[in-house]
Amino acid sequence: MGLEMNLFVASALVFMYVTFGRVCDARMVFDEMDERDAVLWTAMLAGYAQHEEPVKGLAVFREMVAVGVELDGVVMVSLLLVSGQLGWLKHGKSVHGWCVRRCLGLGLSLGNALVDMYVKCATLSYAHKVFDKMPERDVISWSAIILGYGLSGDVDIALELFDWMRMRGVRPNDVTFLGVLSACAHAGMVERARSCFEMMKNYGVVAELKHYACMVDCLGRAGLLEDAERFVEEMPLEPDGAVLGALLGGCRVHGNIEVGERVAKKLILLEPEKAGYYVLLSNIYAAAGRFDDAQRVRDFMKQRSLSKVPGWSLIESKICLPLSKQNEVLFGCEIG
Repeated sequence: MGLEMNLFVASALVFMYVTFGRVCDARMVFDEMDERDAVLWTAMLAGYAQHEEPVKGLAVFREMVAVGVELDGVVMVSLLLVSGQLGWLKHGKSVHGWCVRRCLGLGLSLGNALVDMYVKCATLSYAHKVFDKMPERDVISWSAIILGYGLSGDVDIALELFDWMRMRGVRPNDVTFLGVLSACAHAGMVERARSCFEMMKNYGVVAELKHYACMVDCLGRAGLLEDAERFVEEMPLEPDGAVLGALLGGCRVHGNIEVGERVAKKLILLEPEKAGYYVLLSNIYAAAGRFDDAQRVRDFMKQRSLSKVPGWSLIESKICLPLSKQNEVLFGCEIG
């Protein structure tokens, strides 16, 4: 009907495609538009941010600034998501500074985005300060801060926040329980983990593979490897590499060859290209003094041309894309 070039229709199309995860289709609609308004630009930026394509999101943002699009709190939420995904604390703090200077306040969307960004940048003290200052909090706010403390191993704070959350009548969701189970795993709190895992049913939260992986990790760290193996066998879902890998890691820590061999075979059948599983099995054999078996695994890796991928980290100074001068002026202020 020739309406695809209408700005309102195009913005709705971009939003629709983004909602269904079809970001490439959203970009096609965006690129075909001769005229673009702030809503269309913001929708495209949000699409990349929500679907974890931060570099493309930053490119869209730079174009927005270059053409003089007026920025607002919705744009800042997307920029905070991008900063968190890349682990760029400096950029996230600059966005925070811009929001403070513009007196945007700490509404739910912006506050949640700030907490999420600081959590992902491993700056929990800042995340907690923002969380405390938020006039209103929802399950996303609570879950983000609990998950942050849970993954970092700050067990007491994570569990205390979880109790406060429920006392205030906020129903936990799948992310909340992931944070709590992660905290329990770090602390070796097996009974508390089991209690929380059962509690999920009371709140209508269906356990996903990530929750099962946390439970297996908790049992494995505590040395309850037979219990962990039985837990995996009784799962209603087919275990993935994360679940079985957590169990194999527990076998490595506690030197359980019998369970380790069984789990390693399943993992190698599931993901034969993952060298890390062979290395773990080899290390289990070596720790038990079975050096011939350890060498046999290593030789098999060589035959298959498998090599362990070395560890790496995101160093901002190495990978940071240069911002335009306009962006440097715009986000020149940081929160100390």
